[in-house]
Amino acid sequence: MHAFPHLYSVTAGADPGSPVTLNSPGLASLSSAAPKEFDGPGNLWSPETLVTAAVTDCFILGFKAIAAASKFSWTSLETSTEGTLERIEGKTRFTKFVTRATLKLPAGGDAVRGKQLLEKAEHICLIANSLNAERQLEASVTVG
Repeated sequence: MHAFPHLYSVTAGADPGSPVTLNSPGLASLSSAAPKEFDGPGNLWSPETLVTAAVTDCFILGFKAIAAASKFSWTSLETSTEGTLERIEGKTRFTKFVTRATLKLPAGGDAVRGKQLLEKAEHICLIANSLNAERQLEASVTVG
């Protein structure tokens, strides 16, 4: 890992009739628009879906790092994360993120340890830790 602080840069542009084009050095461009809940087209990534995606992506990447450091064998990890957006005291904000994780282990795997590592991954997620919202993890582990 590189020394802190880390700097991440994104540029964006749009015209009145187009989606927002997001760019970051070395990455593919990404188109974004308002979600259908805000009268957008509903067929492009939106700031709301990008934030929710960042929570679930960070969770998986955190788990991968923890599992590797712990020399923990696993077969697959599938997640889904739902972000709840509400209007509170005149401000629209995320109030809750629920991440559902299904971890599959090889035969003979330690399900209790797997669940502990999932909980640790949720706890260390820098994206979720940066947000002011309730967090909930619903984890299941299967062996074999």
